[in-house]
Amino acid sequence: MGMSPLGPSTRAVHAGLPPAEQGEPLLPGPVLAAPYHLRGAADSAEYGYGRDENPTWTHLERAIGELDGGESVVFASGMAAVAAVVLRLRPGEVLVACGDGYPGIRKLAERELRPAGVEVRLVPTDTEAVVAAADGATLIWVETPSNPKLDVVDLGAISAAAGAAGAQLAVDNTVATPLGLRPLDHGADFAMLSGTKALSGHGDVLLGAVSVRDAALADELRAWRSRSGSVLGPFEAWLAHRSLATLGLRLERSQANARALAEALAGREGVTHVRWPGIGPVLSLSLPTAEEADAFLDACELVSVATSFGGVHSTAERRARWGTDDVPEGFIRFSAGCEDTEDLVADVLEALER
Repeated sequence: MGMSPLGPSTRAVHAGLPPAEQGEPLLPGPVLAAPYHLRGAADSAEYGYGRDENPTWTHLERAIGELDGGESVVFASGMAAVAAVVLRLRPGEVLVACGDGYPGIRKLAERELRPAGVEVRLVPTDTEAVVAAADGATLIWVETPSNPKLDVVDLGAISAAAGAAGAQLAVDNTVATPLGLRPLDHGADFAMLSGTKALSGHGDVLLGAVSVRDAALADELRAWRSRSGSVLGPFEAWLAHRSLATLGLRLERSQANARALAEALAGREGVTHVRWPGIGPVLSLSLPTAEEADAFLDACELVSVATSFGGVHSTAERRARWGTDDVPEGFIRFSAGCEDTEDLVADVLEALER
């Protein structure tokens, strides 16, 4: 189109849709197939075996790739997407990763990479800390905003440090989504996200994706997916693509709710660690004790206690219960949903009073 750049909802609604055909649905239904008809040369057909390719994956990958500004590869879960990037490292290579974000990266680092001879440097989600550790790195992994503390980093500065070190840069973009941040535009080699969260947004899909601009990297990721069997079900891929059309609308409401909650909680007696990074549906707060935090969560009527986030339903949890994050016992990660703002804020404030 010869107009100004399209808005986020316009891009999300139209992302990955095939050309319109008379009598066909706007988004084709899921292709539930393991084998396909395959006559002639083995490499003559785009689709041959279900573990390698699927037309429904293709539509979703084109959609996410369009939003990310690259070429996307989908996986069975966010963890599978993380593994596809970091388990490429070999003995003697160096991983620099933020050690206070998603626990999955730390588990892979400690249980898979270190025993295999990969040097692991875990640092805080802080620009200066990441840059200082970059010398000699093979892969730098950051998360911005981080989960659960919602710290942010300067991707431009870290990309420059990665380039100087000859390292690749991977960014976990789960909280922001491609509509909030496009890491590839800031020099990242990999833009990874868990589509289980805000991307699909309805709590009914496990999904991961990695976007790149280097076609060779995309080929590597697809080969890893096939070898490891980290494949996404076609019905789940279709559900995610169907849900993608409302991503802009969902983020608009959930971010407005997150902002309103942060403003309502700021300065409130007994409530600390109130933070919303200005992007994404997730905010944080802390109450003095674990007991008070649990009582608050029990008193909420519109907020479900759940460990996932980014859905249309508001969810929250006391993160210290898992023992995986360096946070106070009363620290709560809160994911604002799409309820009416006035209703959600009133429910939270009433729960605090009770």
